[in-house]
Amino acid sequence: MWAIAINPQSGRGKGSVVGQEVVEYFSRRQIQYQTFSGASADELKRDLESFLNANECQGVISVGGDGLAHLVLQLVVPRKIPFAPMPAGTGNDIVRTLGWSLDDISSYLDRVTQEAAQPIDLGNVDSEWFAAILSTGFDSVVNERANSLSWPKGPQRYNVAIAMELPRFQPLRYEIELDTDKISTEAMLIAIGNGRSYGGGMYVCPQAQINDGLFDVMILEPVSKVEFLKVFPKVYSGSHISHPKVKMMRSSKVKLTATAIAYADGERVGPAPISAECIRGAGLTWSL
Repeated sequence: MWAIAINPQSGRGKGSVVGQEVVEYFSRRQIQYQTFSGASADELKRDLESFLNANECQGVISVGGDGLAHLVLQLVVPRKIPFAPMPAGTGNDIVRTLGWSLDDISSYLDRVTQEAAQPIDLGNVDSEWFAAILSTGFDSVVNERANSLSWPKGPQRYNVAIAMELPRFQPLRYEIELDTDKISTEAMLIAIGNGRSYGGGMYVCPQAQINDGLFDVMILEPVSKVEFLKVFPKVYSGSHISHPKVKMMRSSKVKLTATAIAYADGERVGPAPISAECIRGAGLTWSL
């Protein structure tokens, strides 16, 4: 029996469209499944958890954005159940991390239903699992602002929040502990990458791998607001890492102490200090 968790509102209705495609795929092939789509994230989580506790589940398909995939991770990882996120949100960075097309759902499902899942690394931050990026600094400040806005909807809300926060943002002081190093620095942004991208294709840790047991850690040291606006667009290609104020390193463990908020897979983790560890082979999924 498979579980299909659907957020029909994700991606401005894309969750509903992709959810129907996934359900029809399973129905045509007479593969047993049960769908879950609660009125709230808490309701969906409760219903899915009850199902997983009572049934032998072959895998959980999450049809929505990174938020739903993040929710599913918390349930499947302790139970060693495979998960497969479908690209039906606005960001889809966990799907990008796994290497799948954002459009070809059928080929993705062929692989999921016909082949065994393989282990991948996952991050764990203060007992919470994440698949892509853990971040703090300017992007977290922007997330806080964006989440407080009722208008506009979709990705434009993030751009409005950037315009509101950048003029008054000041670099933050961080104490950073890595496997073999301790760093005290001011930074505009710190990204701890199990995966490569966040924010809908911002390749903030472009060389990160999901099978090396290590995080890629990106530190953007203080730059002027003008310079920040020059560097920022380069994150979509990953070419920002050549900037002299961008420091890249690798570590299996990272501890951050600062007066700052952290987000993982776009979900609020909370205030620092935070401790994260890359757990080799913690997740089961299908990747290219």
